[in-house]
Amino acid sequence: MRCLFIFLIAVLLASCGKEEAKPQARPPTEVSVVKVVLRDAPISFEYVAQTESSRQVQIVARVNGFLDKRVYTEGSMVKAGQIMFLQDPKPFRASLDAASGALAEQQAALQTANQNLNQVKPLAELKALSVKDLDDATGQQQGAAAAVQSARANVDQARLNLGYTTITTPVTGLASYARVQEGAYVNAGNSLLTYVSQIDPIWINFTLSENELLRYRADVDSGKIRPPADNAYVVEAVLADGSVFPNKGRITFKDAEFNQQTGTYLIRATLPNAEATLKPGQFVRARLSGSVRPNAVSIPQRAVLQGAQGHFVFVIDKDSKAAMRNIKAGEWNGDEWFINEGLSEGEVVVTDGMLKLAPGAAVKIVDASAAIPASAEKKPAETGNEQPKK
Repeated sequence: MRCLFIFLIAVLLASCGKEEAKPQARPPTEVSVVKVVLRDAPISFEYVAQTESSRQVQIVARVNGFLDKRVYTEGSMVKAGQIMFLQDPKPFRASLDAASGALAEQQAALQTANQNLNQVKPLAELKALSVKDLDDATGQQQGAAAAVQSARANVDQARLNLGYTTITTPVTGLASYARVQEGAYVNAGNSLLTYVSQIDPIWINFTLSENELLRYRADVDSGKIRPPADNAYVVEAVLADGSVFPNKGRITFKDAEFNQQTGTYLIRATLPNAEATLKPGQFVRARLSGSVRPNAVSIPQRAVLQGAQGHFVFVIDKDSKAAMRNIKAGEWNGDEWFINEGLSEGEVVVTDGMLKLAPGAAVKIVDASAAIPASAEKKPAETGNEQPKK
């Protein structure tokens, strides 16, 4: 018992000789940051759009008759004046021959009437013939002249009808498939033979809602957006795979009124398309560039977090400690985000490592840069939330 008592005392004395363990201080969290700067950021607007032929022409048969041959290749590019279909010309050639014969007959009758009138006139002046005889000769001559004119018109019509049997295209473009096959009888009921769609230049149609247009005008009036001079937007077509059509165009048409059924405002851009890359009916995105957001605050999208009270970021104060800052985020700007409220020029925002942070935590900056809008370094930003002024 005495031994146990001595052992316990020795243990207590040993524990009293030890210092209490102190908690280790947490090392600063390593973060990457950007410094907020105010810059004029080029911006662009994107809309769902559809391509359309700048001139689609119906190729129709102008005369009734049998279709002899389709000359063009369906789906191919055809040039203005190129022959596309041939109708059986034999009946029309025969009609032309008949009309030419009738014209020759009437011309002979007119010659006889002229000679008769020339003989009657001097005799009537000498009172050798009555006035009635002169009137009859004059009437015959005038009737013969009118008959010649009518016969000549019939010849012209017959020649036109014969020419219509050779069917050509008035425009250069892509030819559609043949609606009527060779050997079929063509009349008013099936006169449409095919279409030719001019694709150089090509149209791109897109629409704006009334709310979009009003919102854009409000941004322009407040100075939030500065449009290009004379609203001369540069228009690009973004294809379905994300690639950008290389040829750029301009807005060439704005409708006079809103569509009453859809409540939207039609806008059309015209783009060169000599390589026939774009086809009518394609769905693309029309990208309009040329506007600028003056003195914009723009930070990388990865720096913006979202909580129960909305968007927020972490900023670094002068003591190298993190502070949570609520912000009002605007539109996406390429890989960045416009910040409408909550940040000022010169503030330092965390872009990487913020998931390990808590308000008041010490930080160590390992990478710092200026918050330069990606659009200012590469290309105009893409956003669908702003609308061009019309």
